[in-house]
Amino acid sequence: MATLKEILTRRPVAATIRLTVPAGGARPAPPVGPALGQYRLNLMAFCKDFNARTQKYKPDTPMAVTITAFKDNTFEFTVKSPSVTWYLKKAAGIESGSGRPGHAVASTLSVRHVYEIAKVKQSDPYCQYMPLESICKSIIGTANTMGIQVVKDLQ
Repeated sequence: MATLKEILTRRPVAATIRLTVPAGGARPAPPVGPALGQYRLNLMAFCKDFNARTQKYKPDTPMAVTITAFKDNTFEFTVKSPSVTWYLKKAAGIESGSGRPGHAVASTLSVRHVYEIAKVKQSDPYCQYMPLESICKSIIGTANTMGIQVVKDLQ
């Protein structure tokens, strides 16, 4: 239960904006500019903060961002790591998954690849308390729906 002080100091939220922006490539042009501009948020402050937070990733890595815009024209944002499908496509070396998953195999990956992706995804705020085994099972399920076969060892 929230205390009275927390309730009184809580800022009213104007909107929650979800975007996918390339790492280190936030510019006040579309799609960032129009999305933040309609809530009168400081575009340059967001771009500088986002680019600083994502400089450790390779350029053009798609990063999911959740921006909370407050009514006093301030904002907070959280950056998540790239999606599991992006990691799987990079690890398998393919552009897109199978058109017929379950029938046609697009590529194969080893369990070691899945484990490495799970270790990266564990740093996400929504996955930090999940066991690594559960994250691996989720990634294997995603790989199966993309037509990527997961094997014990690659030959």
